[in-house]
Amino acid sequence: MIEARFKLDYPGFTLDVDLSLPSAGITALFGQSGSGKTTLLRAIAGLERVPGGRLVFDGEVWQDEDGGVFLPTHRRPIGYVFQEASLFAHLSVQANLDYGIKRSECRPTSADISRIVELLGIGHLRDRRPDRLSGGERQRVAIARALLRQPRLLLMDEPLAALDLARKEEILPYLEQLHETLKTPILYVSHAPDEVARLADQLVVLDGGRALASGTLTETLARLDLPIRLGEDAGVVLDATVSEHDSEWHLAGVDFPGGRLWVRDKGIPTGHHVRVRILARDVSLAHEKIEGSSIINAVAATVTAIGDDAHPALCLVRLDCGGQPLLARLTRRSAATLQLAAGCHVWAQIKAVALIG
Repeated sequence: MIEARFKLDYPGFTLDVDLSLPSAGITALFGQSGSGKTTLLRAIAGLERVPGGRLVFDGEVWQDEDGGVFLPTHRRPIGYVFQEASLFAHLSVQANLDYGIKRSECRPTSADISRIVELLGIGHLRDRRPDRLSGGERQRVAIARALLRQPRLLLMDEPLAALDLARKEEILPYLEQLHETLKTPILYVSHAPDEVARLADQLVVLDGGRALASGTLTETLARLDLPIRLGEDAGVVLDATVSEHDSEWHLAGVDFPGGRLWVRDKGIPTGHHVRVRILARDVSLAHEKIEGSSIINAVAATVTAIGDDAHPALCLVRLDCGGQPLLARLTRRSAATLQLAAGCHVWAQIKAVALIG
């Protein structure tokens, strides 16, 4: 468990958080620019000294309220990946990795080194200088260097923000592999909903220096009482299992507690766990299951709440589907026509389901 309590006043900005976070998986610190994400990460790293703050990692005090304990950054067992790769330009990839190894209190074994190099796909880059790497390659080397310090906690500050879409798509599968393979907990700063949807297990929503919410990814994304303001990106992420392949139509069936959804087949074997992202704008509602429709995904659901959306003509409807939350974006006129209210049984027609690995 990570306990983080900080209050820091700047002219025009105050960071004021009191969080208990799991020391496992990926926790995303999410919010718009200026929400306090990087300031919080720097405080956890010890780069930002916060008088009166408290930080405890798995029972080990890194900072206490009275100032009696404050571990400087170099003594905290962390790895830090910045938005820019910050590699040493005059050193080869291998020499940059060696720098990370030398700074480790517990030197990684040759097997550890090989595993990280293989996971990040950088073995063929060892002799190159940073100026001969793409942006995605540089960031993968930076992540490897941070991991070779053998950190107990990895901090990542918008590591994909400086990359174009193609480079982001190149590096995201490597981050997913790290998530699945390594046990190192990660605090991941981002303002990009697509990154959060693909990577995060837990979500902390920051706004104006304060934590508006903290919880599991799916439950937090589905809350109607938070001004997350995702706009067109409002929606949920569900855990599912590949159960069937339809080779004729190149589709895969994925099962979740609320039923089965059909998605484009990406060749993932049956039995594998996947994530699916369903945006609220792609969900329509009806009282009866509609036959003869081009929409092939329809699941039974119950309305649990109706909340405001960004425009007064729209509303967000939260649904329970086999114990899993869904969101639907409707016009208020449609909600009134359907006489929707908490407890109503409906069919959720899902126009698009994104399989995100």
